[in-house]
Amino acid sequence: MRFDFPTVMVLLVLVSGVIWIFDAIILAPRRRVAAERAGDGSDSRLETEVLHPPKIVEYARSFFPVFLIVLVLRSFVIEPFRIPSGSMMPTLLIGDFILVNKFTYGIRLPVSDKKIIDIGEPKRGDVVVFRYPEDPSTPFIKRVVGLPGDRIGYYDKVLSVNGEAVEQEVLGPYVGTGSGSNMTGASLRAEYFEAGPHDILVQSGIPPMREGEMIVPDGHYFVLGDNRDNSRDSRYWGTVPDGHLIGKAFRVWMNWDWGEGIIWDRIGMAIH
Repeated sequence: MRFDFPTVMVLLVLVSGVIWIFDAIILAPRRRVAAERAGDGSDSRLETEVLHPPKIVEYARSFFPVFLIVLVLRSFVIEPFRIPSGSMMPTLLIGDFILVNKFTYGIRLPVSDKKIIDIGEPKRGDVVVFRYPEDPSTPFIKRVVGLPGDRIGYYDKVLSVNGEAVEQEVLGPYVGTGSGSNMTGASLRAEYFEAGPHDILVQSGIPPMREGEMIVPDGHYFVLGDNRDNSRDSRYWGTVPDGHLIGKAFRVWMNWDWGEGIIWDRIGMAIH
């Protein structure tokens, strides 16, 4: 079992809930009987003291709703993540805090990640958060470029899907800021999928990373970072199983770059 945040929240909900229920069913009736015997109806102060629940029960009753709400929101609705690297530049910058829709691809149970309600599937171009196949405790974020059954090729820094090269448009040199300033001068390009364009970075003068072709297995997805020459993705470690999907990234809610501080114009920015 993974010992991560969802696991901790499930344990907190269970422990606080069990304490609350145990007190309500077992301990509270005993306290009422003891209060009646101790006070005999003549000492209301003594009765109140005897009836007063232990501190641990008070804490359990107070925090159980909080733990439950946090668990439900983060497991089934929205979960925040922070971008630690530049592999998704220029779409996502180092220091971006993003929101991930947890139900876009189906409702999953916390901890076990078993899908209980199938709502939808990733589309080409979706920016997804998933559990890294080689270390499921680590969340990764990349862009889906290949669906189950697709033949994906990557040659000379151009992506192809089912034998057709994906259109790229050169937009000019990229100007990086803060922690991403080392990418200044890279070629900023628009890449076109059915759902619309998204920006990528390609560095000229650097040999292509991994080149080759593969068929995406059933129930898997081929993902790439938008910073194509600085991303370890499906070209290195293979495809992402459907069971590892966490959700679809849809908005930047904050950015804190140690080199720049808060980048205000990124707050609330939609992720495409």
